[in-house]
Amino acid sequence: MTPRTFLRTLAAGLALTALALPALHAAPDFPTKPVRIVVPVAPGGSADKLTRLIADKLTALWGQNVVVENVAGASGTIGAARVAKAAPDGYTLLQQGEGLTLNSILFQELPYGAQSFAPIIKAVVNPQILVVHPGTGLNTLADYLARAKAQPDSISLGLPGNGGVAHVAHEMLAQETGAKVNYIPYGGGGPATLDVLAGHTNATLITLAAVTDYVRAGKLRALAVTTDYRSPALPDVPTIAEAGGPAGFSVESWQGYFAPAGTPPEVVRKINRDIQAVLQAPDVRSKLLELGFGIAGGTPEALAASLRADQPKYSRAIKTAGLTLR
Repeated sequence: MTPRTFLRTLAAGLALTALALPALHAAPDFPTKPVRIVVPVAPGGSADKLTRLIADKLTALWGQNVVVENVAGASGTIGAARVAKAAPDGYTLLQQGEGLTLNSILFQELPYGAQSFAPIIKAVVNPQILVVHPGTGLNTLADYLARAKAQPDSISLGLPGNGGVAHVAHEMLAQETGAKVNYIPYGGGGPATLDVLAGHTNATLITLAAVTDYVRAGKLRALAVTTDYRSPALPDVPTIAEAGGPAGFSVESWQGYFAPAGTPPEVVRKINRDIQAVLQAPDVRSKLLELGFGIAGGTPEALAASLRADQPKYSRAIKTAGLTLR
């Protein structure tokens, strides 16, 4: 099955699941036991922070423990495969974002199928942000690009994951500017950030919410965000286009939640409704905005549409760069 066929099949299956939701009543007795949310990256990154915040609120709302389990490895496919094989009852959920689209393009084979997941909700959107250790002497994006072109591979760039949205976004930047850096993949944003803080690597491109506190404290220097808008959480950080990068450059990442395919639609609908309520709670909303997340919400249909919309843009960048994973 080709990546394009995989994505079409996946999106079609998700959309069909979503379309069944409005006609059904919510499941008032769900949950009756603990719920597990699999985060397919190491602890400490933005996905982990987001999910633990939501899990704490769902625990209070449901009166059942909502446990976050970090299952890192193979660009998120190990964690995704675990959820795909779980019982389709709503008690095992998956945190994911562009990874479902990217992995379908990057991997020749995946340990799950094109219709393995039912969409629940797109929770948040977020810029990626390019940050460097203050000791690098790189003060602006122009400095960064100039060194990456004049001294290829001299900049060590830690990646939250091999083939993830940060990797692809930087490849899009590199294709338009001629910059060449030494990519160092990690199992998540947490360890990638720690190595920049320690000076073991020079830079990382990462979800903004993972490093807002470090940027504010001056422990990391922010050069630019990948979106075509500035983040209210770090309003002084320019966009790539504003900082002298390619005009019109824009990559916005997102994070959402999925259940195994076959999960009863009424359960999916209840989880969607309750996560929406959590996202709109004043204290949660304030915390997410402070970190730099943009609150999305919406229907399972909207989540399925995001998968379809992401595919052409990322497919072009990945194929041009010749990226592939096994």
